[in-house]
Amino acid sequence: MEPMRLIFAGTPDVALPSLQALVDAGHQIVLVVTQPDARGKRGRALHPSPVKVRAQELGLAVATPEKASDPAFVDHVRSLEADAAAVVAYGQILRPALLEATRLGWVNLHFSVLPAWRGAAPVQRAIQAGDDVTGASTFLIEAGLDTGPVIGQATERIRPTDTAGDLLARLAEVGAPLLKDSLEALDGGYAAPMPQTEDGVSHAAKLTREDASIRWDLPALVVDRAIRACTPAPGAWTTLPDGSTAKVGPVTLEDGPGTTPGLLRGDGDGVTVGTGTSPVRLSWIQPAGKSAMDASDWWRGARWGESAQLGEA
Repeated sequence: MEPMRLIFAGTPDVALPSLQALVDAGHQIVLVVTQPDARGKRGRALHPSPVKVRAQELGLAVATPEKASDPAFVDHVRSLEADAAAVVAYGQILRPALLEATRLGWVNLHFSVLPAWRGAAPVQRAIQAGDDVTGASTFLIEAGLDTGPVIGQATERIRPTDTAGDLLARLAEVGAPLLKDSLEALDGGYAAPMPQTEDGVSHAAKLTREDASIRWDLPALVVDRAIRACTPAPGAWTTLPDGSTAKVGPVTLEDGPGTTPGLLRGDGDGVTVGTGTSPVRLSWIQPAGKSAMDASDWWRGARWGESAQLGEA
């Protein structure tokens, strides 16, 4: 098969394995499209996206349009006469004029087994919901949100201790060869994109700060999943006994009788917190304005009383 002329659109770290897989396969990446440089959480310095950094290291042409739907940018893409475009977590809505600017269309790598978990946070929502299995799908982008015909899929088991970061990193590696194979199948004429069924559709809205607030009155299993779903971003958080806030890392489920939701208890092995069922053990905690620290160290330094609780009273 002749090398394809491809456009690659992506922004975060999870897009890097796919970009590298296409380069390693010998395809010609005629343009890399990524989000404009963004300001960091601290200071005013602008930082390029991980995809832009890697593309420049590879000597590839890079574009960072404020709006990918801008007519001048669409004309530029059309002038490249690309066979197809690969998309992995790019971060902008792609309009019909742009989708029609390549010969075969734009193929998206989405981190769920579609039609489950269409939307911005499929990995986080799958963990939060307690799913046992998720995966990756490639599909031809159309006007709807993750509704296009599916080219290929792969599945991945969700492990009991997976955070969203852990699972997303595995899916990025699983998805890279899937995306490469899907593009090659499309170019070779042996892909068979299948319309998505309406059975099993679920939606994965982006997690908000409110979503990341820990409800200690819920069952321990639900608390555990909610925290892992929000790790590393946006970061699960709770209110401390003095009214300030702190981010909380993944917890470990404990055997034993239930306690008051949010009630803190220190022991020789660290710190436990009560939930709506059995307690959970903290791993690390990060009070606002401070670095993350081991929960045991935090507990010894905080010196909270016997009735101290996390969460709203």
